[in-house]
Amino acid sequence: MTLRLTVAAPFRHTRKTGMRKNELVYYYALDRKWMSTDQANLLLKRAEEEGLLGLDNGLFSPRFDITGLTLPVGFKPSSGIFEQHDVVEDLIGRIARARSVEETQVVADMNRIIREQFDTHLLPPAALVLLAKNHGVPYDDLLDALKLAAKK
Repeated sequence: MTLRLTVAAPFRHTRKTGMRKNELVYYYALDRKWMSTDQANLLLKRAEEEGLLGLDNGLFSPRFDITGLTLPVGFKPSSGIFEQHDVVEDLIGRIARARSVEETQVVADMNRIIREQFDTHLLPPAALVLLAKNHGVPYDDLLDALKLAAKK
């Protein structure tokens, strides 16, 4: 939730629906002094990858309803917003969003593929790639991390 609040903050504060990258970096790094400019750029990249921000005609805009979010007085994001998430969970989330289903349904489908089609001789990251491919969900940017996850 902290990542959503951090992404929503500049839009709520300025009452704008779209902002340029330099405006967002300025807001996070210089105006609020929440992070460095490099961290602000990393935040924007991560928010875009997770589908929280979209880029249209040079303007970033939130891809979720920010009107229902309330920024607490004195809000400052924790360093947790920069932590990497499990790549398997990320792909499960992507597939769930693309199919408009719960993540538990995606996990059930993944387990069904592993059990029924491969007699339990397939690792979850590989099964998720098959699911993503079947449903047209992009996964190429996660492929290297998925390969590493499969080796663990």
